[in-house]
Amino acid sequence: MDYTDQDRIIALAGLHQAAHCVQRIANRGSVDIEQMEPCIYSLFQIDADDVPSVFGEPGAVSTGARQVVAQITGEPERDLELTGYTIALLRHERLLANRRDMLSLIASRISGAANARGNLPLLDREVLAGLAGIYSDTISKLEPRIVIRGNPLYLQNPENQDRVRALLLAGIRAALLWRQTGGSRWQILFARRKLLDSARAYLTTATSA
Repeated sequence: MDYTDQDRIIALAGLHQAAHCVQRIANRGSVDIEQMEPCIYSLFQIDADDVPSVFGEPGAVSTGARQVVAQITGEPERDLELTGYTIALLRHERLLANRRDMLSLIASRISGAANARGNLPLLDREVLAGLAGIYSDTISKLEPRIVIRGNPLYLQNPENQDRVRALLLAGIRAALLWRQTGGSRWQILFARRKLLDSARAYLTTATSA
């Protein structure tokens, strides 16, 4: 399949949106449901028809696209912590690519989670706990582990821990999609103008939809 610049920016925006949601939970103890839901939704889209539908409705990863714009332009400001999380997720996706056994286990567990979910809402505590368990049993074993920094009061809350781990799993999913659509670290470093134009075009389309 041939992928477009828009496909790649949607994947990259999905990655940034997951990392942004993790940040919000770690530092504020809460997150916008409309920002988190597309990330979790993506985990259950095993055979999506196209890249945009991985995250749901048009404009679903607008928050992530705005983060991409901010990281490239520095307006309103670059977020080094967010950069650290996205780099860590991209790195772990590459580590995971060499672990076919782990990839197979994750796929099997997510399929099981989808069946067990039934009619439960995407952000139901039981659903998130199941996804968090998949992350804990697989990706969290990869070294070096992804370290989340924030307010200990929020990070020690079991429900927040589940949400963070489920979002990290979603971040890995987006990182995988980024690579599958032809994205690479070289593009992030040397094709920033194209990424910026694509992100702005996505946001314009999302606003007019």
